[in-house]
Amino acid sequence: MTTVNILSGGAAQGLVRGLREAFKAKTGFGIDGEFGAVGVMADKLRASTPADLVILTQALLAKLAAEKLVVPSSIADVGRVETALAVRSRDPQVTVKTEADLREVLRSADAIYVPDTKASTAGKHVAKVLDQLGIAYEITSRLKIFPNGATAMRELAASTATRPIGCTQATEIIATDGIALSGSLPPGCELVTMYTAGIATQAAHPNEAAALIALLAGADHRDLRLRMGFAG
Repeated sequence: MTTVNILSGGAAQGLVRGLREAFKAKTGFGIDGEFGAVGVMADKLRASTPADLVILTQALLAKLAAEKLVVPSSIADVGRVETALAVRSRDPQVTVKTEADLREVLRSADAIYVPDTKASTAGKHVAKVLDQLGIAYEITSRLKIFPNGATAMRELAASTATRPIGCTQATEIIATDGIALSGSLPPGCELVTMYTAGIATQAAHPNEAAALIALLAGADHRDLRLRMGFAG
């Protein structure tokens, strides 16, 4: 089967997976590609990794368009995604309403599962919040850092720690079996990121890429986006 190739932030993986059948019915194409930390995906595009479609943060996609790697007129917003907390499905939910609550929850966890703190949207934010809370040095040894949020959440689900917790994009939490979304980060620590899609300038299948963008961003699949953790 001919496929459209994607380079995407991990935040969109669940949504793309949910649209595979609709896309195949519409175009006859499958979907292939990579999902991971947005900085890594952007660098892959810069290194000429074959791609028809790119799904990254709004700011990063705009930068790639300025670098003439993405067609500016093709860019469309998919939806906003918040960075949130996760626990194993069998563990009690945590309630975090203030910075003090978050500081206590993180201090009490014996393992904290996060994505790449240098290249991923959520991971960079986690590092910033730990500094902001004044506990970065204290809990560094408990950080479990993985290349992307999806991997971090799978590892959280399999964790044998006594009181583990995770922090990444809500969409990655929702898409992972064995863990549960445990609430937003509190005021002053929150992060909501707009994700956008665009056609790569070197796309082999630009028409099919445009069709997939229409599915990702269109009104017909708003309910799916909401279920997958995207907000308007």
